[in-house]
Amino acid sequence: MLIRMVVSVALFACLGVETPLVLAQSTSGHGMNARSPAVGSPTADSFVWLEDRTGPRALSWVKAQNAKTLGVLQHDPHFAGFYATALTINEAKDRIPAPAFVNGRVYNFWQDAQHVRGIWRSTSLADYMKPEPAWTTVLDLDALANAEQKNWVWQGADCDAPSETRCMIALSEGGEDASTVREFDLTTNQFATDGFSLPRGKQSAAWVDDDTLLVSREWAPGELTTSGYPYIVKRLKRGQPLTSATEVFRGTATDVSADPGEVHDGQGHRAVFVVRAPSFFETEKHFVTSSGTPKINLPLKASLAGLVAGHLLVKLDDDWKANGTSFTAGSLVSLDLAAALADPQALKPTLVYAPGPRETLEDVSTTRDHAVVTTYENVKGRAFVYTPPASGGTWSKRRLDLPDDSTIALASANQHGANAFVYVTSFLTPTTLLLADTDTDTLATVKALTPKFDASGDIVEQHEATSKDGTQVPYFVVHPKNMKLDGTNPTLIYAYGGFADSITPTYSGALGKLWLERGGVFVVANIRGGGEFGPAWHEAGLKTHRQRIYDDFAAVARDVIAKKITTPRHLGIQGGSNGGLLMGVEFTQHPDLWNAVDMQVPLLDMLRFEKIQAGASWVGEYGSVANPDERAFLASISPYNNLKAGVRYPEPFIWTTTKDDRVGPQHARKFAAKLAAMHIPYLFYEVTEGGHGAGANIKERSFTTALEMTYFTRKLMQ
Repeated sequence: MLIRMVVSVALFACLGVETPLVLAQSTSGHGMNARSPAVGSPTADSFVWLEDRTGPRALSWVKAQNAKTLGVLQHDPHFAGFYATALTINEAKDRIPAPAFVNGRVYNFWQDAQHVRGIWRSTSLADYMKPEPAWTTVLDLDALANAEQKNWVWQGADCDAPSETRCMIALSEGGEDASTVREFDLTTNQFATDGFSLPRGKQSAAWVDDDTLLVSREWAPGELTTSGYPYIVKRLKRGQPLTSATEVFRGTATDVSADPGEVHDGQGHRAVFVVRAPSFFETEKHFVTSSGTPKINLPLKASLAGLVAGHLLVKLDDDWKANGTSFTAGSLVSLDLAAALADPQALKPTLVYAPGPRETLEDVSTTRDHAVVTTYENVKGRAFVYTPPASGGTWSKRRLDLPDDSTIALASANQHGANAFVYVTSFLTPTTLLLADTDTDTLATVKALTPKFDASGDIVEQHEATSKDGTQVPYFVVHPKNMKLDGTNPTLIYAYGGFADSITPTYSGALGKLWLERGGVFVVANIRGGGEFGPAWHEAGLKTHRQRIYDDFAAVARDVIAKKITTPRHLGIQGGSNGGLLMGVEFTQHPDLWNAVDMQVPLLDMLRFEKIQAGASWVGEYGSVANPDERAFLASISPYNNLKAGVRYPEPFIWTTTKDDRVGPQHARKFAAKLAAMHIPYLFYEVTEGGHGAGANIKERSFTTALEMTYFTRKLMQ
């Protein structure tokens, strides 16, 4: 799902790692469906005209707002230094080039000052292990964009199996989710002259064989779900026009989406499937065979996680009883692929992993003979090698000897060998990339990020706050060792709280240099709604139970204040996307608790979110205005609808991007406009490129970071 892709890109950016090659494409929305009309008429909303994302009136308003905000922040004496520092860190040549195994070589997508849009490049594994690999440029995106007069932004590549010589490359104009997908030939390093080409749209594709794709897209005008995603999957043969593609599967317009997929292993086993999503967290899985698309008898809340030695791995997000055995939510199980294909109804799963009470399954990757599994135990990373039984029996498990109290992230695994790349990172320790041999469990350090800030005077602690209903909520505090508990420490609290997304310790050079090194305190709150403690931790904050998430965050803030780390005068909060909604709720519910609120690409109008961009895909998380109880709750927490005149709010910084076709800039625009109408001070900035993020390239992302840190410095340090 795209949520994982987006999360991974954000994670690697924090790690100081150059964005990895993305080997899959999906159209599901980020961690974030309206199947019904919005409440009220357009005339009831004075700022509905700002929902015209690219309309001239709206863009004129944006231009004026940007000029106002840049006049404040860009002209602040701190800004120039912050921008130069952030840019230097983000363009540094010693960043770890994120590796991806393709056809026996290591591929990487890289951006720097000379390659603003980026280059896709490759080298041998042996050469990658060297301090200075000899890279071969495969595709120069800057040159391509210049030749085609397009602002191309890399969205990833999906290479055919088993040959891995042809790849479907997804390119976006300006960073939006909609992409143009074209076939690239790795034997010539050119776009294939006889290749597949899919015009711009929200779409996904999967290889059936070297000459066949399964494609989900808007085949005819209007053939999209209410969430804005395709639901018809067709088989496209090489040389066929799109109009000749043969329908394989059809979902419904009320689904979130229907997408093709494929898994294979290094021993020649392969499965092609379609995933139909009736809601964001529920999916039907169907094999695609020569005789049809039989449904796989798996729970709706389960996902296919990989294939190794003919064993299909399945992650369970709900309890499941099959073949007389019960499995708990959060477990990883395996199916014999041949048996499942022969009879997808009579499944006989085998347990691979079951979580403990404070554990969660994070990620799965496969080598030729093993599965590498990462987990979190009380928000601390672990990595294990699982080996399937030769015939029957149970999976064996060995833990990789990696540092404790760290985040462990899987980079890429070689399905034709034994190697897997693994990242280790934490708040104060620069990211290290290791190569694991899953046959021997040995680990070799490949690359380590050069320290980007002086962390010698800092320390990390983990605490727990008691939420309103008595739940213990863990949080990390990164602070100077000699911090005085006098309430004067400038402090930032970051959280997300949704879509089962775990927020774990990561190394950020920009945060360290621009905040920690200057005496700032950084807090990460592991509130409910996330995935830190498995499916139940996420589900505790779904729909009308969502106030628990907001209570958790406020509890962490009050605990930090009670410990005299800071006071509201020196306390700022930060969150993006769903975390931007969290910021908006905390802004309106507890305006007295903070002096700075950074709302990044936020959702804010929760009575119209289903009508804006991909909002209709997120009913499973937030609920719907079509349901009276859910509508009442959404009305009670919607930041846009709960702004009140006469309340003393902190001056927020609200930023978004014009090209965001997922959450959309509409929420941020309308919120800022309503603040202006109520004469409440605010700062608003809209990046013109970059999709659902801080910019389309390093310079734009560094500029946004500098704006944020300037804002926090003005509010909390001066």
